[in-house]
Amino acid sequence: MDYKAILKDIQQKKFEKIYFLHGEEAFFIDEITNAILKNALEEHEKDFNQTVVYGKEADILALISDAKGYPMMAERKVVLIKEAQEVKEKDFELLESYFHQPAATTIFIINYKHKKFDTRKKVAKAATKNGLFFNAEKVKDYHLEQWITNYVKGLGYGITPKASKLLSDFLGSDLSKIVNELNKLFILLEKGTSINDIHIEENIGVSKDYNTFELTNAISIRDVQKAYAIAKYFEHNPKAGDIHQVLPNLFGFFSKLMRIHFLENKSNDAIANALRIHPFVASQYVNASKIYNPKKIASNIAILHEYDLKSKGIDNANTSSSDLLTEMLFRILH
Repeated sequence: MDYKAILKDIQQKKFEKIYFLHGEEAFFIDEITNAILKNALEEHEKDFNQTVVYGKEADILALISDAKGYPMMAERKVVLIKEAQEVKEKDFELLESYFHQPAATTIFIINYKHKKFDTRKKVAKAATKNGLFFNAEKVKDYHLEQWITNYVKGLGYGITPKASKLLSDFLGSDLSKIVNELNKLFILLEKGTSINDIHIEENIGVSKDYNTFELTNAISIRDVQKAYAIAKYFEHNPKAGDIHQVLPNLFGFFSKLMRIHFLENKSNDAIANALRIHPFVASQYVNASKIYNPKKIASNIAILHEYDLKSKGIDNANTSSSDLLTEMLFRILH
Protein backbone atom coordinates (compact mmCIF):
# COMPACT_ATOMS: atom_id res chain seq x y z
CA MET A 1 0.00 0.00 0.00
CA ASP A 2 1.13 3.54 -0.64
CA TYR A 3 0.77 6.12 2.07
CA LYS A 4 -2.32 7.70 0.52
CA ALA A 5 -4.19 4.39 0.63
CA ILE A 6 -3.10 3.92 4.24
CA LEU A 7 -4.33 7.43 5.13
CA LYS A 8 -7.65 6.77 3.43
CA ASP A 9 -8.22 3.61 5.51
CA ILE A 10 -7.28 5.44 8.71
CA GLN A 11 -9.68 8.30 7.94
CA GLN A 12 -12.40 5.69 7.43
CA LYS A 13 -11.40 4.21 10.82
CA LYS A 14 -10.15 0.97 9.30
CA PHE A 15 -7.21 0.38 11.61
CA GLU A 16 -4.47 -2.25 11.71
CA LYS A 17 -3.42 -3.77 15.03
CA ILE A 18 0.23 -3.00 14.22
CA TYR A 19 1.79 -0.16 12.21
CA PHE A 20 5.52 -0.79 11.79
CA LEU A 21 6.60 2.34 9.91
CA HIS A 22 10.23 2.42 8.82
CA GLY A 23 12.40 3.98 6.11
CA GLU A 24 14.28 7.06 4.98
CA GLU A 25 11.36 9.45 4.41
CA ALA A 26 10.23 10.66 7.83
CA PHE A 27 7.41 12.74 6.30
CA PHE A 28 5.34 9.67 5.36
CA ILE A 29 5.90 8.12 8.79
CA ASP A 30 4.77 11.31 10.52
CA GLU A 31 1.73 11.71 8.25
CA ILE A 32 0.49 8.19 8.96
CA THR A 33 1.19 8.46 12.68
CA ASN A 34 -0.56 11.82 13.01
CA ALA A 35 -3.57 10.48 11.13
CA ILE A 36 -3.86 7.57 13.56
CA LEU A 37 -3.54 9.83 16.60
CA LYS A 38 -6.21 12.13 15.15
CA ASN A 39 -8.72 9.43 14.21
CA ALA A 40 -8.26 6.52 16.61
CA LEU A 41 -9.40 8.26 19.80
CA GLU A 42 -11.60 11.16 20.84
CA GLU A 43 -9.80 13.89 22.77
CA HIS A 44 -11.40 12.91 26.06
CA GLU A 45 -10.30 9.28 25.58
CA LYS A 46 -6.58 10.01 25.12
CA ASP A 47 -5.59 10.56 28.77
CA PHE A 48 -6.20 6.93 29.69
CA ASN A 49 -5.82 5.19 26.34
CA GLN A 50 -2.88 6.80 24.52
CA THR A 51 0.74 6.04 25.41
CA VAL A 52 3.58 7.81 23.59
CA VAL A 53 7.26 7.12 24.41
CA TYR A 54 10.59 7.73 22.71
CA GLY A 55 12.92 4.91 21.73
CA LYS A 56 15.75 5.83 24.09
CA GLU A 57 13.49 5.70 27.13
CA ALA A 58 11.15 2.91 26.02
CA ASP A 59 10.54 0.06 28.47
CA ILE A 60 9.41 -2.56 25.96
CA LEU A 61 8.04 -5.03 28.51
CA ALA A 62 5.99 -2.27 30.15
CA LEU A 63 4.66 -1.19 26.74
CA ILE A 64 3.68 -4.76 25.87
CA SER A 65 1.84 -5.02 29.19
CA ASP A 66 0.10 -1.72 28.44
CA ALA A 67 -0.83 -2.88 24.93
CA LYS A 68 -2.39 -6.08 26.29
CA GLY A 69 -4.61 -4.14 28.68
CA TYR A 70 -8.19 -3.22 27.86
CA PRO A 71 -9.10 0.34 26.91
CA MET A 72 -10.85 2.47 29.53
CA MET A 73 -14.23 3.82 28.43
CA ALA A 74 -13.11 3.73 24.79
CA GLU A 75 -13.25 1.37 21.83
CA ARG A 76 -9.49 1.07 21.54
CA LYS A 77 -6.12 2.23 22.87
CA VAL A 78 -2.97 3.46 21.12
CA VAL A 79 0.65 2.68 21.98
CA LEU A 80 3.31 4.61 20.04
CA ILE A 81 7.11 4.34 20.06
CA LYS A 82 8.65 7.44 18.46
CA GLU A 83 12.27 7.41 17.24
CA ALA A 84 12.20 3.63 17.51
CA GLN A 85 15.56 3.39 15.76
CA GLU A 86 16.98 4.26 19.20
CA VAL A 87 15.54 1.07 20.77
CA LYS A 88 18.21 -1.52 21.55
CA GLU A 89 18.19 -4.49 19.18
CA LYS A 90 17.67 -7.04 21.96
CA ASP A 91 14.67 -5.04 23.20
CA PHE A 92 13.13 -5.11 19.72
CA GLU A 93 13.20 -8.89 19.86
CA LEU A 94 10.85 -8.74 22.84
CA LEU A 95 8.13 -7.40 20.56
CA GLU A 96 8.06 -10.53 18.42
CA SER A 97 5.83 -12.54 20.75
CA TYR A 98 3.37 -9.65 21.06
CA PHE A 99 3.29 -9.12 17.29
CA HIS A 100 2.39 -12.80 16.84
CA GLN A 101 -0.69 -12.26 19.04
CA PRO A 102 -1.50 -8.55 19.11
CA ALA A 103 -4.38 -7.31 21.25
CA ALA A 104 -7.55 -6.81 19.22
CA THR A 105 -8.33 -3.46 20.87
CA THR A 106 -4.85 -1.88 20.65
CA ILE A 107 -3.14 -0.01 17.83
CA PHE A 108 0.61 -0.46 18.28
CA ILE A 109 2.75 1.99 16.26
CA ILE A 110 6.50 1.80 15.64
CA ASN A 111 8.19 4.91 14.19
CA TYR A 112 11.58 3.72 12.92
CA LYS A 113 13.01 6.67 11.00
CA HIS A 114 15.81 7.54 8.57
CA LYS A 115 16.69 3.95 7.60
CA LYS A 116 15.11 0.66 6.67
CA PHE A 117 14.50 -2.00 9.27
CA ASP A 118 15.96 -5.44 8.51
CA THR A 119 13.05 -7.34 6.96
CA ARG A 120 14.77 -10.67 7.68
CA LYS A 121 14.25 -10.29 11.42
CA LYS A 122 11.49 -12.32 13.03
CA VAL A 123 9.90 -9.25 14.59
CA ALA A 124 9.50 -7.73 11.10
CA LYS A 125 7.91 -10.91 9.75
CA ALA A 126 5.51 -11.05 12.69
CA ALA A 127 4.52 -7.41 12.17
CA THR A 128 3.96 -8.05 8.46
CA LYS A 129 1.78 -11.10 9.17
CA ASN A 130 -0.51 -9.42 11.68
CA GLY A 131 -0.30 -5.73 10.80
CA LEU A 132 1.16 -3.21 8.40
CA PHE A 133 4.92 -3.15 7.72
CA PHE A 134 5.45 0.00 5.68
CA ASN A 135 8.71 1.14 4.07
CA ALA A 136 8.69 4.94 3.75
CA GLU A 137 10.95 5.41 0.74
CA LYS A 138 12.45 8.71 -0.37
CA VAL A 139 10.80 10.25 -3.41
CA LYS A 140 13.23 9.93 -6.30
CA ASP A 141 14.62 13.24 -7.60
CA TYR A 142 12.99 12.75 -11.00
CA HIS A 143 9.59 12.20 -9.32
CA LEU A 144 9.83 15.11 -6.90
CA GLU A 145 8.23 17.77 -9.10
CA GLN A 146 5.34 15.45 -9.91
CA TRP A 147 4.95 14.62 -6.21
CA ILE A 148 4.70 18.35 -5.40
CA THR A 149 2.13 18.82 -8.18
CA ASN A 150 0.02 15.89 -6.94
CA TYR A 151 0.24 17.00 -3.31
CA VAL A 152 -0.88 20.54 -4.15
CA LYS A 153 -3.67 19.23 -6.40
CA GLY A 154 -4.88 16.92 -3.64
CA LEU A 155 -5.46 19.97 -1.42
CA GLY A 156 -7.47 21.84 -4.03
CA TYR A 157 -4.76 24.03 -5.57
CA GLY A 158 -2.72 24.02 -8.78
CA ILE A 159 0.94 24.71 -9.43
CA THR A 160 2.88 25.58 -12.57
CA PRO A 161 5.80 23.36 -13.70
CA LYS A 162 8.23 26.22 -13.09
CA ALA A 163 6.97 26.81 -9.54
CA SER A 164 7.22 23.09 -8.77
CA LYS A 165 10.76 23.05 -10.16
CA LEU A 166 11.73 26.11 -8.10
CA LEU A 167 10.56 24.43 -4.90
CA SER A 168 12.34 21.15 -5.61
CA ASP A 169 15.59 22.91 -6.57
CA PHE A 170 15.54 25.31 -3.60
CA LEU A 171 14.37 22.92 -0.88
CA GLY A 172 15.76 19.62 -2.13
CA SER A 173 14.04 16.31 -1.42
CA ASP A 174 13.05 17.06 2.19
CA LEU A 175 9.28 16.66 1.94
CA SER A 176 8.67 18.16 5.38
CA LYS A 177 10.38 21.42 4.33
CA ILE A 178 8.47 21.49 1.05
CA VAL A 179 5.11 20.94 2.77
CA ASN A 180 5.88 23.55 5.44
CA GLU A 181 6.56 26.15 2.76
CA LEU A 182 3.46 25.14 0.80
CA ASN A 183 1.36 25.46 3.94
CA LYS A 184 2.39 29.13 4.14
CA LEU A 185 1.02 29.62 0.63
CA PHE A 186 -2.18 27.73 1.39
CA ILE A 187 -2.89 30.20 4.22
CA LEU A 188 -2.46 33.17 1.87
CA LEU A 189 -4.08 31.84 -1.30
CA GLU A 190 -7.67 30.85 -2.00
CA LYS A 191 -8.39 27.26 -2.96
CA GLY A 192 -8.34 26.78 -6.69
CA THR A 193 -5.38 29.15 -7.10
CA SER A 194 -2.58 27.95 -9.35
CA ILE A 195 0.69 28.60 -7.52
CA ASN A 196 3.24 30.24 -9.80
CA ASP A 197 6.83 31.48 -9.62
CA ILE A 198 5.69 34.94 -8.46
CA HIS A 199 3.96 33.38 -5.43
CA ILE A 200 7.14 31.44 -4.67
CA GLU A 201 9.35 34.52 -4.97
CA GLU A 202 7.15 36.82 -2.87
CA ASN A 203 6.29 34.38 -0.08
CA ILE A 204 9.08 31.80 0.12
CA GLY A 205 12.06 33.91 -0.90
CA VAL A 206 13.18 32.06 -4.02
CA SER A 207 14.05 34.50 -6.80
CA LYS A 208 12.15 33.71 -9.98
CA ASP A 209 15.06 35.02 -12.06
CA TYR A 210 18.14 33.95 -10.10
CA ASN A 211 17.97 30.29 -9.12
CA THR A 212 19.37 26.94 -10.21
CA PHE A 213 16.38 26.36 -12.49
CA GLU A 214 17.07 29.58 -14.42
CA LEU A 215 20.81 28.83 -14.49
CA THR A 216 20.12 25.49 -16.15
CA ASN A 217 17.81 27.25 -18.62
CA ALA A 218 20.54 29.79 -19.45
CA ILE A 219 23.03 26.99 -20.04
CA SER A 220 20.50 25.09 -22.16
CA ILE A 221 20.35 28.00 -24.65
CA ARG A 222 24.03 28.95 -24.12
CA ASP A 223 23.13 32.37 -22.73
CA VAL A 224 26.59 33.11 -21.33
CA GLN A 225 25.76 36.56 -19.98
CA LYS A 226 22.72 35.37 -18.02
CA ALA A 227 24.57 32.32 -16.65
CA TYR A 228 27.36 34.52 -15.30
CA ALA A 229 24.83 36.98 -13.86
CA ILE A 230 23.12 34.19 -11.93
CA ALA A 231 26.48 32.86 -10.70
CA LYS A 232 27.32 36.38 -9.49
CA TYR A 233 23.97 36.56 -7.69
CA PHE A 234 24.72 33.23 -5.96
CA GLU A 235 28.06 34.64 -4.79
CA HIS A 236 26.27 37.39 -2.87
CA ASN A 237 23.21 35.29 -1.95
CA PRO A 238 24.53 31.83 -0.99
CA LYS A 239 21.11 30.62 0.16
CA ALA A 240 19.75 31.12 -3.35
CA GLY A 241 22.18 28.57 -4.77
CA ASP A 242 25.76 27.40 -4.83
CA ILE A 243 27.89 24.89 -6.65
CA HIS A 244 26.58 22.01 -4.51
CA GLN A 245 23.03 22.73 -5.70
CA VAL A 246 24.06 23.44 -9.28
CA LEU A 247 26.07 20.24 -9.83
CA PRO A 248 23.24 17.68 -9.49
CA ASN A 249 20.92 19.83 -11.58
CA LEU A 250 23.42 20.12 -14.42
CA PHE A 251 24.33 16.46 -14.22
CA GLY A 252 20.65 15.56 -14.60
CA PHE A 253 20.28 18.03 -17.45
CA PHE A 254 23.25 16.76 -19.50
CA SER A 255 22.42 13.11 -18.75
CA LYS A 256 18.94 13.66 -20.20
CA LEU A 257 20.40 15.48 -23.22
CA MET A 258 22.66 12.51 -23.92
CA ARG A 259 19.70 10.14 -23.80
CA ILE A 260 17.79 12.30 -26.28
CA HIS A 261 20.58 11.95 -28.85
CA PHE A 262 20.14 8.17 -28.80
CA LEU A 263 16.34 8.01 -28.77
CA GLU A 264 14.81 6.81 -32.02
CA ASN A 265 11.62 8.81 -31.55
CA LYS A 266 12.48 12.43 -30.85
CA SER A 267 8.93 13.81 -30.65
CA ASN A 268 8.12 15.90 -27.58
CA ASP A 269 5.67 13.30 -26.25
CA ALA A 270 8.12 10.41 -26.70
CA ILE A 271 10.90 12.37 -24.99
CA ALA A 272 8.57 13.41 -22.15
CA ASN A 273 7.65 9.76 -21.54
CA ALA A 274 11.21 8.50 -21.82
CA LEU A 275 12.70 11.15 -19.52
CA ARG A 276 9.66 11.44 -17.21
CA ILE A 277 9.36 15.18 -17.70
CA HIS A 278 6.60 17.61 -18.65
CA PRO A 279 6.01 17.89 -22.46
CA PHE A 280 6.74 21.65 -22.30
CA VAL A 281 10.11 20.92 -20.67
CA ALA A 282 10.73 18.22 -23.29
CA SER A 283 10.62 20.85 -26.06
CA GLN A 284 13.33 22.84 -24.25
CA TYR A 285 15.49 19.73 -24.07
CA VAL A 286 15.01 19.14 -27.79
CA ASN A 287 16.28 22.64 -28.53
CA ALA A 288 19.23 22.17 -26.17
CA SER A 289 20.17 18.89 -27.86
CA LYS A 290 20.72 20.89 -31.06
CA ILE A 291 23.23 23.12 -29.24
CA TYR A 292 25.16 20.40 -27.41
CA ASN A 293 26.33 17.39 -29.43
CA PRO A 294 27.19 14.06 -27.71
CA LYS A 295 30.92 14.84 -27.63
CA LYS A 296 30.38 18.17 -25.83
CA ILE A 297 27.85 16.59 -23.47
CA ALA A 298 30.35 13.87 -22.50
CA SER A 299 33.00 16.54 -21.96
CA ASN A 300 30.64 18.57 -19.77
CA ILE A 301 29.72 15.57 -17.64
CA ALA A 302 33.45 14.97 -17.08
CA ILE A 303 33.82 18.66 -16.09
CA LEU A 304 30.96 18.30 -13.60
CA HIS A 305 32.65 15.29 -12.04
CA GLU A 306 35.94 17.20 -11.79
CA TYR A 307 34.33 20.18 -10.07
CA ASP A 308 32.30 17.95 -7.77
CA LEU A 309 35.62 16.63 -6.43
CA LYS A 310 37.11 20.13 -6.26
CA SER A 311 34.10 21.41 -4.33
CA LYS A 312 34.84 18.71 -1.74
CA GLY A 313 38.46 19.84 -1.41
CA ILE A 314 40.07 17.26 -3.69
CA ASP A 315 42.83 18.83 -5.83
CA ASN A 316 41.65 22.21 -4.58
CA ALA A 317 43.62 24.02 -1.90
CA ASN A 318 41.76 27.30 -1.45
CA THR A 319 39.54 28.21 -4.44
CA SER A 320 36.15 29.40 -3.15
CA SER A 321 32.87 27.76 -4.17
CA SER A 322 31.79 30.85 -6.12
CA ASP A 323 35.07 30.93 -8.07
CA LEU A 324 34.78 27.20 -8.77
CA LEU A 325 31.26 27.75 -10.11
CA THR A 326 32.41 30.55 -12.42
CA GLU A 327 35.34 28.45 -13.72
CA MET A 328 33.08 25.48 -14.29
CA LEU A 329 30.50 27.53 -16.19
CA PHE A 330 33.19 28.96 -18.48
CA ARG A 331 34.37 25.48 -19.40
CA ILE A 332 30.84 24.13 -19.89
CA LEU A 333 29.70 27.04 -22.05
CA HIS A 334 32.81 27.27 -24.30
